[in-house]
Amino acid sequence: MAFVKKHMLSFIGVVVGLIGGYLYYHFVGCNSGSCSITSSPVNMTLYGGFMGWVVFDLFKSKQSNKQSKTQSDE
Repeated sequence: MAFVKKHMLSFIGVVVGLIGGYLYYHFVGCNSGSCSITSSPVNMTLYGGFMGWVVFDLFKSKQSNKQSKTQSDE
């Protein structure tokens, strides 16, 4: 359970990215099929999940750096 709490922001980021990636494929996408990522729903969904994880993980890193800094100052 501690693992889930520690990485909750990353899990949320992946889910948001998966949904966003599929929505991007559905509404924007690449009709010609020449785009390797955006022409496939699977590729775009996975790419969106990865990007969601990376972006949300950036926020987690800043938050944990602030927490560790305040703990070391005490």
